[in-house]
Amino acid sequence: MKIAERIESITPFIVMDVLDRAKQLEKEGREIVHLEVGEPDFDTPSIIMETGIDSIRRGDTHYTHSLGLIELREAISEHYQRKYNVEISPDQIIVTSGTSPAMLLIFGALLNPGDNVLMSNPYYPCYPNFVKFVGGNPLFFPIYEENGFRPDIADMKKRIDSQTKSIIVNSPANPTGIVLDFDTLSSIASLGPYVISDEIYHGLVYEGKEHSILEITDNAFVLNGFSKLYAMTGWRLGYVIAPKKFIRPMQKLQQNLFISASAFAQRAAIAALREADEEIKKMVRVFNMRRIFIIDALKKLGFGIKNEPTGAFYVFANAKKFASNSYDFAFKLLEKAGVAVTPGIDFGTNGEGYIRFSYSNSIQNIEKGIKRIEEFLKNFHK
Repeated sequence: MKIAERIESITPFIVMDVLDRAKQLEKEGREIVHLEVGEPDFDTPSIIMETGIDSIRRGDTHYTHSLGLIELREAISEHYQRKYNVEISPDQIIVTSGTSPAMLLIFGALLNPGDNVLMSNPYYPCYPNFVKFVGGNPLFFPIYEENGFRPDIADMKKRIDSQTKSIIVNSPANPTGIVLDFDTLSSIASLGPYVISDEIYHGLVYEGKEHSILEITDNAFVLNGFSKLYAMTGWRLGYVIAPKKFIRPMQKLQQNLFISASAFAQRAAIAALREADEEIKKMVRVFNMRRIFIIDALKKLGFGIKNEPTGAFYVFANAKKFASNSYDFAFKLLEKAGVAVTPGIDFGTNGEGYIRFSYSNSIQNIEKGIKRIEEFLKNFHK
């Protein structure tokens, strides 16, 4: 497939279309309640900001090693040792300008044209687009509300063939907020292909415990970063942990495509890992209060939530009693009620009929949004 055809095959990121329209309405004077964006509403913790500012003032504004600052890679290694009791060499870590470039490095180094990558449906919308861009084929296994949006391992196994190079796992998950247990991750790892574990929402868990795939197998890649837990979306900083044999190929891609992540953002990330724990704990407590509030409120409005999410900051609610077309529902809600949400179809065919609500907004704004939704539903079919 030609590059132009690959680009043509990439599907729009609907949540960004929702956000773009919401911004346009705000520019026209409308007040919009944002429950669509997967971005913490908190400012970056002060110790992280101060470290970044001090770094800039010291003139730390030049290229770094293409793998990233050794001090940051050591801090990431220490973090995984402390939290998951796994040994990772700093030489297995590549620091990137967000997790999206990290995905491009992984798929660029791992996949040959025609290779398959297995992922759940619903899924994070960017996964299949990255796979298609490098010439791979995204294949899907369905997950269902009735099964707690958890994978059927036997069904996954049936879908694996000689061309299946990897399996993507996202726990805590976007859009469902579901956290996979150790046994489920172990079963996935036992299927054979490389596991690509997106761990960007680790730390945002309110019941139970999240597990890294590296506790189970070395036959895996980890995607992680600082956007979600540390409220650093605008800093554009992530990292990938990879088997050693892939580091040099991925490093060459990094050198050519991105050179390196910004120096001062990397310095700030060291402070995030080593000095921001107390501020992070406060944010997590607030997220949990919002989670409990919005789940209860949505249930009272009639949205279906059979499996309460315990991670990330999303509720993937069943809206089929209101509408079968989630895209139409979401944009009517935005235009008529001034509430921005993400239609489930953005996350794949199995997301149709659902709405993703993000609770990365204040309790006051969430409550305002709920009241508007309630009024909207009274007149939706009139």
